[in-house]
Amino acid sequence: MAVVDNPKRSARSSLIASAALSSGVLVIAVFEPLDDFPAGLLVLPLVVLIGLPFLGCCVWSVILVARIRRHGATFAGPLIICAVTLAMLRTVPFGQIALQRDFWWHQADRERIVARVEAGDLKPNVSYNASLIALGDDAPAVSAGNDIVVEPTAQGHYVLFLTLRGFRHTFAGFLHVPPGGDPAEFFEFADQPPRQAVPYGKGWHFVAN
Repeated sequence: MAVVDNPKRSARSSLIASAALSSGVLVIAVFEPLDDFPAGLLVLPLVVLIGLPFLGCCVWSVILVARIRRHGATFAGPLIICAVTLAMLRTVPFGQIALQRDFWWHQADRERIVARVEAGDLKPNVSYNASLIALGDDAPAVSAGNDIVVEPTAQGHYVLFLTLRGFRHTFAGFLHVPPGGDPAEFFEFADQPPRQAVPYGKGWHFVAN
């Protein structure tokens, strides 16, 4: 009896493992973009711990296909799960999904912070940068490093919440634009216009240089 049950247990275990690893890979794709430095470096061990076993699972699922004729179509399950996951990684715009999630998730907190900047409750407080406000550890995590970049103008304040701090002063984030303002007029784009300036609701743009 034990010998007969072994193939079923093997198929079930492989199916569970492929489903769990595929779910982990998709969660990383949605929630943990790797282009955020230095926070992205902290995600690399997670990618290795889940990504490499997932690749191994893909190889094993191909091997299991050879058992379909003898033990049934159940052995095709892991291969189907891995194939669907790989297809999703290639076709689904996970970056855009992550940005939409980030924007809606933190919008209320960011709006409150903008209001405090406009009221003068929050002012630049970093000695080496007159445009930087460190929100502190007690504030909601709404910006990479929990620092925001501000520029006062006659119309109001430009306030940048960073989603990416890259190398060589590359950055991306959600920019609050005052009424009548233009994201291209933000002082960080004085040398060249933004590479991206995508509207995200009234007074908000996702920008990248």
